[in-house]
Amino acid sequence: MIASHYAEPLERTVAKAAALKLEPNDQAEGLIELKPGDTFSLLDATLGWAWGYAGEDRHVGYVRLEAISA
Repeated sequence: MIASHYAEPLERTVAKAAALKLEPNDQAEGLIELKPGDTFSLLDATLGWAWGYAGEDRHVGYVRLEAISA
Protein backbone atom coordinates (compact mmCIF):
# COMPACT_ATOMS: atom_id res chain seq x y z
CA MET A 1 0.00 0.00 0.00
CA ILE A 2 1.33 3.43 -0.92
CA ALA A 3 0.12 6.51 0.92
CA SER A 4 0.07 9.62 -1.24
CA HIS A 5 0.46 11.92 1.76
CA TYR A 6 0.50 11.97 5.52
CA ALA A 7 -1.36 14.30 7.84
CA GLU A 8 0.91 16.06 10.30
CA PRO A 9 -0.94 16.13 13.64
CA LEU A 10 -1.65 19.45 15.31
CA GLU A 11 -0.83 19.21 19.00
CA ARG A 12 -3.75 20.46 21.10
CA THR A 13 -4.46 20.53 24.81
CA VAL A 14 -7.61 19.12 26.35
CA ALA A 15 -9.48 22.07 27.87
CA LYS A 16 -12.23 20.11 29.66
CA ALA A 17 -12.75 16.48 30.56
CA ALA A 18 -14.14 14.42 27.71
CA ALA A 19 -14.33 10.85 26.47
CA LEU A 20 -12.35 9.76 23.42
CA LYS A 21 -15.02 7.94 21.39
CA LEU A 22 -14.85 5.11 18.88
CA GLU A 23 -17.21 7.00 16.53
CA PRO A 24 -18.22 10.67 16.19
CA ASN A 25 -21.43 10.55 18.21
CA ASP A 26 -22.33 10.94 21.86
CA GLN A 27 -23.69 7.39 22.17
CA ALA A 28 -20.52 5.74 20.83
CA GLU A 29 -18.31 3.58 23.01
CA GLY A 30 -15.75 5.53 25.03
CA LEU A 31 -12.14 4.42 24.69
CA ILE A 32 -10.42 6.54 27.35
CA GLU A 33 -11.21 9.59 29.44
CA LEU A 34 -9.26 12.71 28.57
CA LYS A 35 -8.46 15.12 31.39
CA PRO A 36 -7.77 18.85 31.23
CA GLY A 37 -4.11 19.33 30.35
CA ASP A 38 -3.79 16.06 28.39
CA THR A 39 -2.34 16.29 24.89
CA PHE A 40 -4.54 15.48 21.89
CA SER A 41 -2.97 15.06 18.45
CA LEU A 42 -5.53 16.45 16.00
CA LEU A 43 -5.65 14.94 12.51
CA ASP A 44 -9.04 16.17 11.28
CA ALA A 45 -12.02 18.18 12.48
CA THR A 46 -15.52 18.18 11.04
CA LEU A 47 -19.11 18.66 12.19
CA GLY A 48 -18.10 19.45 15.77
CA TRP A 49 -15.84 16.42 16.23
CA ALA A 50 -12.05 16.19 16.33
CA TRP A 51 -10.38 13.00 15.11
CA GLY A 52 -6.93 12.10 16.33
CA TYR A 53 -5.06 10.25 19.04
CA ALA A 54 -4.24 10.64 22.71
CA GLY A 55 -2.81 8.86 25.71
CA GLU A 56 0.37 6.88 26.23
CA ASP A 57 -0.99 4.10 24.01
CA ARG A 58 -2.00 6.62 21.32
CA HIS A 59 -5.66 5.60 21.26
CA VAL A 60 -7.29 6.80 18.04
CA GLY A 61 -10.78 8.23 18.18
CA TYR A 62 -13.10 11.19 18.26
CA VAL A 63 -13.64 13.89 20.85
CA ARG A 64 -15.98 16.87 20.85
CA LEU A 65 -14.14 19.79 19.27
CA GLU A 66 -15.22 22.09 22.10
CA ALA A 67 -13.23 19.95 24.58
CA ILE A 68 -9.86 20.82 23.08
CA SER A 69 -8.02 24.11 22.76
CA ALA A 70 -7.64 25.85 19.43
